[in-house]
Amino acid sequence: MQKNILSMVAAVAFSAIALTACNNGETKTAEATPETVTEMPAETTPAAKDVVDIAIGSPDHTTLVAAVTAAGLVETLKGAGPFTIFAPTNAAFAALPAGTVEGLLKPESKDALTNVLTYHVVAGAVKSADLTDGQKVKTLQGQELTVSIKEGKVMINGANVTAADLTGSNGVVHIIDAVLMPKK
Repeated sequence: MQKNILSMVAAVAFSAIALTACNNGETKTAEATPETVTEMPAETTPAAKDVVDIAIGSPDHTTLVAAVTAAGLVETLKGAGPFTIFAPTNAAFAALPAGTVEGLLKPESKDALTNVLTYHVVAGAVKSADLTDGQKVKTLQGQELTVSIKEGKVMINGANVTAADLTGSNGVVHIIDAVLMPKK
């Protein structure tokens, strides 16, 4: 039953992200529930999804969702926050050395996985406009990430921010193209 509910939530979240991503400022009709249809401009749509729902709704973040689930961080990241998540894509996880992801997803590696994942989370809702070149931001893991901005491109510890300011009810998500690995 829990898997069915998670699947339904993922499907609804994916549909909402797809509608939002395709919006070019026009008014869109979005199905809120099977019985209710709501119409409003995208820029005034309330942020009902939390940062976890944003990741669940993205087909490019299935590895991240699996990792957050394996680490037992879903409930924490669905909490009040606010959180800023630097979310690596599936391709970013695939670029890690062979066996890295599989090793981290093993039950006996839960602490190491949690260490890596919390290195991608910052307390507070940090929008891209709040970031400055050379800025250091402290992660929930305890170490710092370094922001660099060159020719309008934002990087976090060398990972490119490919999409920014995906706002949820409890924070913001920035998509990055690499997995950030904490110092040992």
